[in-house]
Amino acid sequence: MKIVSWNINSVRFRLEIVEQFLREAQPDVLCLQETKVIDADFPVAAFRALGYDHVLLHGQRMHHGVAIVARVPVVEDDRLDWQANREARHLGVRLPNGVRIENVYVPAGGDVPDRDVNPKFGQKLDFVERMTRWSESLAAPTILTGDFNIAPLPSDVWSHKALLKVVSHTPVEVEALDRLKASNDWVDLGRHFHPAPARLHTWWSYRSPDWTKNDRGRRLDHMWATGDVAKTAASHTVFETCRSWLKPSDHVPIMTEFDW
Repeated sequence: MKIVSWNINSVRFRLEIVEQFLREAQPDVLCLQETKVIDADFPVAAFRALGYDHVLLHGQRMHHGVAIVARVPVVEDDRLDWQANREARHLGVRLPNGVRIENVYVPAGGDVPDRDVNPKFGQKLDFVERMTRWSESLAAPTILTGDFNIAPLPSDVWSHKALLKVVSHTPVEVEALDRLKASNDWVDLGRHFHPAPARLHTWWSYRSPDWTKNDRGRRLDHMWATGDVAKTAASHTVFETCRSWLKPSDHVPIMTEFDW
């Protein structure tokens, strides 16, 4: 079973590369974030043409939005409002084997890492805190994946020193994510298969004219699993080459393969 997470940054604008990826990687489940489309306008037919008959949506016009498409039966489980303002940032499903997949798009948090002068940063921290409260009582076998918008480890960013005061790598964000991870002994599958201090990036800014030249990446996209599910994980892949495809997202897909 291959499960993929990808912040696509507008699924309709980048549909061609999504179709290319599905044909080449053949995942069983694709979790998308930042779809930027209401449910009625989601390109369902394009996915079904490739065999992804199960399409579950939580969309929002112009921004946010998450979706899960699958070749295997999935049942919608929940839509949690961790942002506490009805933004479409979460969609959960159950697989036939009982494993839950929670697809999440954590807010970016603005530019200033101070909740007093930047409410968006406070909203981000509160979002992760609500996830932590949810996680503490979670008993089901679960995969938690998506764009977390936090790169926790020094080796998750191109320069730990340069980014300590930059939103996505500040100590307060890392501490919040660490509390979430500890709340249910989550296994970070990316680092399970690619231990630190190995370089591991999933996002490169559009501001760089050549992302490969300076390689100023960050690992903002994650796939975690509860211990029982993590034991079945066989591999974890980051598809860096997708960053160079036509009209790319600034994020690339990540995929974990499970022995199910």
